[in-house]
Amino acid sequence: MFTDEFLSGNPVAVVHGADGLTTDEMAAFARWTNLSETTFLLAPTDPAADYRLRIFTTTGELPFAGHPTLGSARAWLAGGGRPRTAGIVVQECGAGLVRVRCAGQRLAFAAPPLRRGGPVPPSTVPTLAAALRVEPDEIVAARWAHNGPEWVAVRLASAEAVLALEPDPAAFGEHRDIGVVGAYPPGGEIAFEVRAFVRDGGMLWEDPVTGSLNAAIAQWLIPAGVAPERYVASQGTRMGRRGRVHVERSGEDIWVGGDTIVGITGSVAL
Repeated sequence: MFTDEFLSGNPVAVVHGADGLTTDEMAAFARWTNLSETTFLLAPTDPAADYRLRIFTTTGELPFAGHPTLGSARAWLAGGGRPRTAGIVVQECGAGLVRVRCAGQRLAFAAPPLRRGGPVPPSTVPTLAAALRVEPDEIVAARWAHNGPEWVAVRLASAEAVLALEPDPAAFGEHRDIGVVGAYPPGGEIAFEVRAFVRDGGMLWEDPVTGSLNAAIAQWLIPAGVAPERYVASQGTRMGRRGRVHVERSGEDIWVGGDTIVGITGSVAL
């Protein structure tokens, strides 16, 4: 997802017709795929929805996640799904109803409301700095950014500073999900570089491209006047994934989108 080139971006496994599966079976398959997320398409329970989605990581279930939302919508459409409203797919998930706008290979979801936002207390900044191996005064600002995953979003002075990060998982403290953003010089195609770090137990992994984090960052930076109402963010650069996230504010909505492709199809014996 968030790429027009197979083997770039961030993959997600999508299982069609999952109504007969138990939660344990879904969780077991998600562990087996070993992807950041695996999703399951089910019949909706809300009459306003086109389908219901359950989203699993290797360790648990999420109420919402961005790149699985786009990937699942693409898989549903590719499997013959027809939205009730032309051009808009409505997904039912743990976070409620999420709209997905369809325009060719590029899909975009309307960012759901934050479950927790606002600036982090100053006492938290040293912990974040230690986790990222930067000095506290290198952190321009930091905000809670919970919208399913429990992100804390950190802004650094530049994209270059973001790309240089070598985090320390032992210093994350109570934080599991830390996202970082920094701006490129004005005038280029890409406005921001984003990185997403997740500590799972004692291990640290980097998510290649993260829709939920980019949504929360946009909900922070656009109203603050730091980001324009329409921009492109880069993610996955250090990992060679070339992710591109297209962000746009339209009225009250912030849309987070990218190109989506179906790379592998098959059947699963569950």
